[in-house]
Amino acid sequence: MIRADFYKSYDERLLGFHVSGHAGLADEGYDVACAAVSSAVMMTCNTVTDVFKLNAKVDVDENDILLKLVTDEKGEGDKLLLGLMLQLDLIGQEYPGTVKIYVNVR
Repeated sequence: MIRADFYKSYDERLLGFHVSGHAGLADEGYDVACAAVSSAVMMTCNTVTDVFKLNAKVDVDENDILLKLVTDEKGEGDKLLLGLMLQLDLIGQEYPGTVKIYVNVR
């Protein structure tokens, strides 16, 4: 199962996420749920850092990615992370048992 932890501030703004694991639908390279999650996560990271040029810490390892916003005065990153959370929820609904989302207040 893919685990997606999202981090919120006390004022309800999303500050980052940590996504890890495998969906387990098929062998590596053939798992459509893993591919969908990977694509959504990488698009979010690239949009945060390369399009909006937000200051963010991004760590990528095999089956594991972490993004933490350092600054987000306009709330652009918060909206992107909310969109990612929605997309991961939809993938989990389409492929039950593949994605579990947690929201943690920091």
